[in-house]
Amino acid sequence: MRPKPPPGVLHLDPRELYHTAMGAALGFSPANITRAVREFWDLIGPGGRLHPAGFIEHKGHLVLEGLLVVIISYLLIQRTYKPSSKEAEPLTEKEIDQLCEEWEPEPLYRPPTSTEADYEPPVISSTMGTYVVANGKRVLNMVSFNFLGVAGNDEIMKQCRTTINKYGVGSCGPRGFYGTIDVHLDLEEKLARFMGTEETILYSYDLATVPSILPAFANAKDLIICDAGVSYPIQNGCHLSRAEIRYFKHNDMADLERVLQAVAQHDLHSKKPLNRRFIVVEGIYNQYGDLAPLDVIYELKRRYKYRLVVDESLSLGVLGSQGQGACEYFGLKPGDAEIVSASLGNALASVGGFCAGEREIVDHQRLSGLGYCFSASLPPYLATAAIGALDFLQGPGAGLLPKVTGNAKLMRYLLQDMPGMRLHGGERDEVSPVIHVHLDPQPAKEEDAVSLLQQVVEDALKRESVLYTVNRVSPLDKVKVAPSIRIAVSALHEERDIQKAATALRHAVKRALNIPLKSPERLPVGRH
Repeated sequence: MRPKPPPGVLHLDPRELYHTAMGAALGFSPANITRAVREFWDLIGPGGRLHPAGFIEHKGHLVLEGLLVVIISYLLIQRTYKPSSKEAEPLTEKEIDQLCEEWEPEPLYRPPTSTEADYEPPVISSTMGTYVVANGKRVLNMVSFNFLGVAGNDEIMKQCRTTINKYGVGSCGPRGFYGTIDVHLDLEEKLARFMGTEETILYSYDLATVPSILPAFANAKDLIICDAGVSYPIQNGCHLSRAEIRYFKHNDMADLERVLQAVAQHDLHSKKPLNRRFIVVEGIYNQYGDLAPLDVIYELKRRYKYRLVVDESLSLGVLGSQGQGACEYFGLKPGDAEIVSASLGNALASVGGFCAGEREIVDHQRLSGLGYCFSASLPPYLATAAIGALDFLQGPGAGLLPKVTGNAKLMRYLLQDMPGMRLHGGERDEVSPVIHVHLDPQPAKEEDAVSLLQQVVEDALKRESVLYTVNRVSPLDKVKVAPSIRIAVSALHEERDIQKAATALRHAVKRALNIPLKSPERLPVGRH
């Protein structure tokens, strides 16, 4: 005989329940049925161990109440949705008109600042050259990136007219459909031979070149290490790739190595799969006018196993013994930088851009480069213009390369030690034909700096007949740089032109800042 449970303890014997149920199921005689009903009632009836009163007595009600509270709370936080049984009443014409009158669209762009609203750019009414006609006056041109003076070349213009007579002015489609003309293939072949690479690929718009290249090779799993001073098209390309982007301080190789070491340390502790990694720089930076130290960057990319992307838009046709750009200038061989891009709109005086590299890199872009696949190809006559400029660079233009760098050195020398202004760059950057001059000290507000620099530029144009420009930073730029006066020298400028331009800028700064300025007493020796 089993012992009875102590009082106050609820005890359920599974065997008792089992025998009760089985007896009720298997015994079909009236006596068995009566006994099974009586035993079942003894369990659940008053005084039984399974009666609600006994259950509540032994604190079972707490479980039930807690369960009810949870169910009620869940029902209260649920959103009720009752679909309307009748359709919404349509608006009247008066209500529609009222809503249209009250609607105020968001601005497509921020409102202009007072300086931007007052600015009236000079109107150029002549072709590009050493001198241009601006606002009806002949002025010295110090803003054009026509470094070799190819723009307006009579022989090249004659070739372009022949191409227009043969093909018309447009290509009528993307390269992959019916937009490929023989001059496109000729230009790609000549560019590949000139750059020393296996192949090149043409893009019809230079601002879409890098934003097409980077997304073709990098995705959300990859990493891009980028100089903080790159121009907007490169910033845009990095953003469109959706890759992780890490910026290092502009031209600071110690900071670049710090970023690379931080990534390497992170790799030791993470077990993520290997991804593609790129270092992205410019040969000559558009926002600063200085050179990327590609010799140092190349050693770092080799040590940490990265791929190197170099944009040669401003250095092509300027740097290197053959004019191939900054890679050649710093001693890098073709292929040391896996991806090289450049604009055709500067030294080559055409439109569009290109990418040079190994055959696999170029072929991949023919299917993945968005600007190549979905944009109409370069107009044939512009491809002819680029071919003519390239032939000029490899022929008579080769002798102009030292003159470009010589004029750059002379201009930088003449602008040294200008009170109130700071010349950006060091000794390594003296060969760059793009020169930026900043206010020193820099005003706290960017708008004040732009306004003051604009006064200098307008004064130089009005009183000295020299055309300069203020380098403004777009609100779209991820990295902001200080406003500056941007100067561009070319092989067309003679020594007297450089002297005139430097003197005009000094006089304009003196009048705008109201400070005494001194001109240099001597010229550099051996500048050419």
